[in-house]
Amino acid sequence: MQAVQEIKPIGLRGRKRAETHARIQGDAMRLFLERGFEATTLDDIAGAADVSRRTLFHYFASKEEIVFSTKADFPKMIAEAIGRRPVDEPLLDMIENALLDLAVEHQTTQARDLARLIHDTPALSAGDHAKYEKVERVVAAALAARKGLDEDDIDCRVTAATAIGILKLSTDAWLKGDDAGPDTYGRAAFAALRRIIARRAGNERSST
Repeated sequence: MQAVQEIKPIGLRGRKRAETHARIQGDAMRLFLERGFEATTLDDIAGAADVSRRTLFHYFASKEEIVFSTKADFPKMIAEAIGRRPVDEPLLDMIENALLDLAVEHQTTQARDLARLIHDTPALSAGDHAKYEKVERVVAAALAARKGLDEDDIDCRVTAATAIGILKLSTDAWLKGDDAGPDTYGRAAFAALRRIIARRAGNERSST
């Protein structure tokens, strides 16, 4: 019989660390959105969170790390969304529907404010683009796992790269547009991709 793994309680110290982490993160993001990223100092954040500068550095090494910590769960969330899709769903449909599910679920004013902060701050946008590479690898691996394919399957990797490109375009359009959500732009982008594929297939048939 398989042993049941004991779940250890977090404990008072662990809870206090989690509370301090959340307080620093929350106060920092509030200041970034109110004053701007560059105008907010680490001392401002430490003061708002009622911690010393030294304590702040026990939790975050930089202002950039604080911002990106708010998106730390995204790779896991997208992998879980893919895992909930039907196994027999085509790859392109699988990733489109997984992304749309997340977009609808997390389409909030707070999410848009965060996306705009990153988009409009050069120090953040460069790091954000680098993190997309990690998300792309996670998406490819999740698609391969869902389909029971090798983790380096080329179809899964191409689908992941295409989907992340669409995700970037949709986010940019969302920030520049009106009240339409990222899911609206995402659907339009995937539809455009399918039209391109269909035209290519039609041209190949007509040339044979």
